[in-house]
Amino acid sequence: MSKFTGRIAVVTGAGSGIGRALACALAADGAILCLSDIDSPGLAETHSLVTTIGAQAQIDLLDVSDRTAFQTYAELLAAEFPAIHLVVNNAGVSHGGDFLGMSYADIDRVLNVDFWSVVNGTKAFLPHLISSGDGTLVNLSSLFGLIPMPGQSAYVAAKYAVRGFTESVRIEMLAAGHPVTVTCVHPGGVKTGIARNGTVNAGDDPAGNSEYFEEKLARTSADRAAQLILRGAARGRPRVLIGADARIMRVAGSLSNRGFQRSVAVLTRARRRHQQPAGN
Repeated sequence: MSKFTGRIAVVTGAGSGIGRALACALAADGAILCLSDIDSPGLAETHSLVTTIGAQAQIDLLDVSDRTAFQTYAELLAAEFPAIHLVVNNAGVSHGGDFLGMSYADIDRVLNVDFWSVVNGTKAFLPHLISSGDGTLVNLSSLFGLIPMPGQSAYVAAKYAVRGFTESVRIEMLAAGHPVTVTCVHPGGVKTGIARNGTVNAGDDPAGNSEYFEEKLARTSADRAAQLILRGAARGRPRVLIGADARIMRVAGSLSNRGFQRSVAVLTRARRRHQQPAGN
C-alpha cells in the first residue's frame, strides 16, 4: 500500500501535465482526490481519467492566484473531509523573452501563478495538514529554481522564490515538531504543454522557445515525473530533482557561477544566431 492510499490528496493545476499525471498516479494508489484547475475542459478530462481508474474524486475550478478563493477552497474541503493529508501546489505558467521586452503585466502574471499561488496554497492548507497528524506538503519549483536562465527571468524569479519559501517552511515544521513533511520539487525538461501554452514578449515568435524546449530539452514524461514526486514526498525528502538534466545542470551551476553564466550566454547567442532568418 502507498502512504497515500485512502488519504485525502489535493492537487492544483490538475487539468494537464504533471498535475494530471499526479492525479492519475494517486488514483492508482487509492487516494481520495480533490483536484482543481482554471482550465475547465482539461479538469473534466482528468476527472474522467481518474474515475475510470476507480478513484473517488471531486473537481473544482480555482484561480490559484486569487488568495481569497484559495482560502475559501481550503475551508470548504476541511469542512467536507475528516482530514487533509497531502497538498501539491503544482499549478504554473511560463513566459519567455528577454527582460527588457517584458511588460509588468507579463511579470505579474508569472509571479502571481508560479510563486504567490504556492504561498496561497501553503497558507490555506498548512494548518489542516498539521491537524491531520501526518501531513505532506509538496511545492513545485523548477530546475530554474536552482540555476538562472536567460529569457526566463520572471519564471526564474518565481521558482527561486518557491525554493527559498518552501525550504524555510520545512525548517519551521521541523523546529516546531509539527507532523508535516515538506518537499520542494525541481523538474528539468518534462513533456508537458507548459512551454507550448506559455506566453512570450510582444513581437516574439510564440513557437520559437516552445519548439526548442519540446524537441531538445523535454526528456522526462509527466508520468515518470509524478512517480518520482510521490516517491520523494512519501519518503519526506526535502528536495526532488526530476530528470538527468536537472541533476547535471544543478552540478554544473554549482561549480562556478561566473563560468556557468558565461557559458550559457555563449550558447544563447549561438542559438539565437542560428534561429535568425537568412539575410538578417
